[in-house]
Amino acid sequence: MSYTDPESLSRGSRQQARQRAISEAVMEEGSVRIEALAERFDISVMTVHRDLDELEDRGLLRKSRGVATATSTSLVESSDVYRSGRQIAQKKAIARAALEFIEPGQALMLDDSTTTLHLLPHLSDKTPLTVITNTLTIMNELRNTRGTTMIGLGGDYYNWCSSFMGRMTVREIAELRADLFFMSTSAIVDDVCFHQTLETVDVKRAMFESARRRVLLVDGTKFEKRALHAMLPLADFDAVIVDSATAPEHVDRLREHGITVVIAPASSSG
Repeated sequence: MSYTDPESLSRGSRQQARQRAISEAVMEEGSVRIEALAERFDISVMTVHRDLDELEDRGLLRKSRGVATATSTSLVESSDVYRSGRQIAQKKAIARAALEFIEPGQALMLDDSTTTLHLLPHLSDKTPLTVITNTLTIMNELRNTRGTTMIGLGGDYYNWCSSFMGRMTVREIAELRADLFFMSTSAIVDDVCFHQTLETVDVKRAMFESARRRVLLVDGTKFEKRALHAMLPLADFDAVIVDSATAPEHVDRLREHGITVVIAPASSSG
């Protein structure tokens, strides 16, 4: 199959890769019959139904009367299944640049962005650390990492972003003080971070207020996107890390406004 090499991946990774390929196929065509997806990916109709049920729970698409249909662009961009497969090389480069801000002994707060996930494999080089997050994916990844103390924030669980949000989450964040907060955003409009959902905005704002230093991680595509709810001005961050493909006019404009911009070097290995 074109979407992955099945022999090189674990069962969970194969499922994630397959679901990402299915979601991209549906988004590209708008709607696809379930039988056609089963034939295209050489899997059973029952497996397609299971994958579509999970993708529907995450807000990525709809399943009705034997047809899978793409949801709106704003919801597609919010899904962690979709986002995890986009701009991977850029996100890895941004994460490597972000490591320079981390010092052993710090308390880090990480949001639910897929860019922050690329920090996780490197955190063992910076231990001891305390990691505070509302993201179940991060909790699972770090639970056996030696030298890392993890604080998991509770609340209402949202499957589409694998995270806990809501009033309970915001209250828990208010009781904590982190040394450093890493976050990303869905879109940058007029040099302000925007997101599609108010629940996400509330949590990220609370995390921002609870941290001593705040670093924004964004690839250049975010400057070309739009979302509904204003969140935080870029000027409020201690640093903004972008990838090397970010349009120079964005970098120059931010720097002219006194914003510290770090350009993450591209890696030949991706």
